[in-house]
Amino acid sequence: MRIVGFIGLSLILCMSCGHPQYDHRGRTPLVELDGHFLYREDLLRVLPQNLSTDDSLLFAQHYIRTWAEDILLYERAQQNVPDDAEIENLVFNYRKALMMHAYQQALIQERLAEELTEEDLREYYTNNVEAFKAESPLLKGLFIKVPLTAPQVSQVKQWYKSDQQSAVEHLEKYSLQHAVKYEYFYDRWMSASEIMSWLPLKEDNWDNFFEKNRHVALKDTAFWYFLNISAYIRTGEQEPYEAACPRVKEMLLNRRQVDFMNQVKADLFREASENGDIKYFVN
Repeated sequence: MRIVGFIGLSLILCMSCGHPQYDHRGRTPLVELDGHFLYREDLLRVLPQNLSTDDSLLFAQHYIRTWAEDILLYERAQQNVPDDAEIENLVFNYRKALMMHAYQQALIQERLAEELTEEDLREYYTNNVEAFKAESPLLKGLFIKVPLTAPQVSQVKQWYKSDQQSAVEHLEKYSLQHAVKYEYFYDRWMSASEIMSWLPLKEDNWDNFFEKNRHVALKDTAFWYFLNISAYIRTGEQEPYEAACPRVKEMLLNRRQVDFMNQVKADLFREASENGDIKYFVN
């Protein structure tokens, strides 16, 4: 057993010489252990960004040692574990599953690559409307966060409560110079959890909170937070198509994939049966 290092302390930047008796396929070997190679490209792929030189070296040394220990343990296991039919069967089944999955994905990309139409999505939503209930509150509205020292805060307190175009335009212009965060979502549904992460507020029951509070104005030691809620859907209520659309698309695509692969397998079975490829051994 032998281990050969191709790098010294400058292993991160080193371009090592290859072993002429091996075809490394353009890769740069760093370490060899009993014919197993660790390549520079493999190490750089897992090396975290923005590490100092010393930290990069420590990471590389640890990674190389772990790589070598795994190989040594595997070789010792091969010497001490007898050939096991069960292991071979597990390996065969795992390889078969990987190949089947790869083939299915290739077929799906080839046959189902076209985009689902808007008509398809709306039809699926309509036919399965009970499957699309809001899992958490959904909101439409506007949010703006400004420093306590920002000018015209009294006007912001008036503008944010209105969804009129003139008020929105005032806030948009104001936000360009003074806002730390500005979100306009009168035209789309957003989850309450995302919106409330913007506020310095803890609340156990968001449904009750939004029932009572459509205009929220808060401040802490540094900022003002203003939230106007123009529309609201409680947890468990019907999710509108616009909010449910991503899930509709995912569910419909999954269904089509399942139907497609079931048809592929049925066609293969029928073809094999017609050709006499399937032989039954019965009394």
